[in-house]
Amino acid sequence: MGAQLRVYKRRIRSVTATKKITKAMEMIAASRIVKAQRQVAASTPYATELTRAVTAVATGSTTKHPLTTEADAPARAAVLLITSDRGLAGGYSANAIKAAERLTERLRGEGKEVVTYVIGRKGVAYYGFRERKIADSWTGFTDSPTYADAKRAAAPLIEAVTQETAEGGVDELHIVFTEFVSMMTQNPVDGRMLPLSLDTTKEEEGKGEILPLFDFEPSAEDVLDALLPRYVESRIYNALLQAAASEHAARRRAMKSATDNAGDLIKSLSRLANAARQAEITQEISEIVGGASALADATAGSDK
Repeated sequence: MGAQLRVYKRRIRSVTATKKITKAMEMIAASRIVKAQRQVAASTPYATELTRAVTAVATGSTTKHPLTTEADAPARAAVLLITSDRGLAGGYSANAIKAAERLTERLRGEGKEVVTYVIGRKGVAYYGFRERKIADSWTGFTDSPTYADAKRAAAPLIEAVTQETAEGGVDELHIVFTEFVSMMTQNPVDGRMLPLSLDTTKEEEGKGEILPLFDFEPSAEDVLDALLPRYVESRIYNALLQAAASEHAARRRAMKSATDNAGDLIKSLSRLANAARQAEITQEISEIVGGASALADATAGSDK
């Protein structure tokens, strides 16, 4: 019985140490969410207005440009997937990968070859384990991305978009990331960055909203050439910030669940340890009483 009690105590110490670690990770993730939310709020208006400006240029000119021109028969599409560098975030990376897989299947169903780009060690490990080709990958900054990281990831994508398909270029550019909705809700989403969809502009015109007018100097093509990298970089940067906030929120939720489960396990083990200790005490008392009774019987027999 004593050995069983020692096992329970050892497990309680182990679970208590784990609980301290998960609680610390929960607090760290909670502290980082606030900063990530502020960065998302600061970058979103810029990305939105830049998209509106590019859309206005596209609708106000007849220039054919990779930013706005649909290919007659698109054959290749690039997909940028954003995952995390670290684990312990629940199903955060797995859900983003599943969304990318669904997008890939849909694009292949349309007869397009898919070229995959990945941000985050979890995504790289997923494709590497399955021996699936990745055009390029970036790691080491998913929990705290900067605009320089977005530029580094955007460079090969912009190059692929501006190249001819026969030379290794792509006709479309898609992005998959986890959108931060609230502390409890983060949704994996996919969207097409290029060519730019003009449906939003048509909807705004239908609502009677007055769109800004732009004069192109020296030409609309030169303006689009200048806006193309800015547009792609801003969209990727905003997606990275959204993903970082979602990662911290998912990790906080996962660590809180782990901490609560550890507390419940400690209570359960404590009850078992108490029961084992009481059983041990009861057994010792029974042995003492039995020994005293046997001694009394032996003493009474000798007196006769």
